[in-house]
Amino acid sequence: MAEGRELEGLQSLGKKTEYRSDYAPEVLETFVNKHQENDYWVRFNCPEFTSLCPITGQPDFAEIRISYIPDVRMVESKSLKLYLFSFRNHGDFHEDCVNKIMKDLIKLMDPKYIEVTGIFTPRGGISIYPYANYGRPGTKWEELAWKRMCEHE
Repeated sequence: MAEGRELEGLQSLGKKTEYRSDYAPEVLETFVNKHQENDYWVRFNCPEFTSLCPITGQPDFAEIRISYIPDVRMVESKSLKLYLFSFRNHGDFHEDCVNKIMKDLIKLMDPKYIEVTGIFTPRGGISIYPYANYGRPGTKWEELAWKRMCEHE
């Protein structure tokens, strides 16, 4: 089993976890989708996401929800965890974190469709829930992205 992972070039899975001290998209890894003939959802929830306010340096806490429809490549979950944890000492606004996560995952695996939601805990009596999505241009997935954006609450 380990040989199969090594053949796919996965570096993090099954090894000692090393946490990065700042934003690290280079830790993201992929593997081949074995069910490319099927359209299906993959969902990740990270209920312990933290980042820093770029103005005050105070911590912000959120649940990050990522849902995508894969094509050829899929994100490896341990590398995704390490990537999301790399925001811990990174200063960005909530909206920037959500968009950066989505764009990094698009660049990494070129999914058919992806959406990222940040459910940030209140600061100063107000909550912020940024949502970003993407559907591959010129396909039904682009139409799905527009539909889900228009219906987003």
